[in-house]
Amino acid sequence: MLRPVVFHIRAKEEIRELPRDVRLKVGSALFALQRGFNLGLPVSRPMPVVMPGVEELRLRGESGQYRVFCYRKARAGILVPRAFHKKSPETPLSEIELARRRLTEMLHEHE
Repeated sequence: MLRPVVFHIRAKEEIRELPRDVRLKVGSALFALQRGFNLGLPVSRPMPVVMPGVEELRLRGESGQYRVFCYRKARAGILVPRAFHKKSPETPLSEIELARRRLTEMLHEHE
């Protein structure tokens, strides 16, 4: 049985704005997570700095690097709080804080 994917309303908009090739990769990665697969590097890596249990989907497109944060430990399903175009080697602290705020919001709504 597939686990539901629950998007933060802004994350859904952010994903819609990604280039088509990247959106297809996001969909494929989320579908694998729904089926219970652990993706591992290079596609996914743990991001406990956001919150324990958060993974960062690492996607490369024709126009650069993209990241999607997801959390699989929620009863409601796989929570997706943030998606963005990564423009620097390090994930900016502002992205980490935004993802943490959104995920906290989602956990209160869906738990």
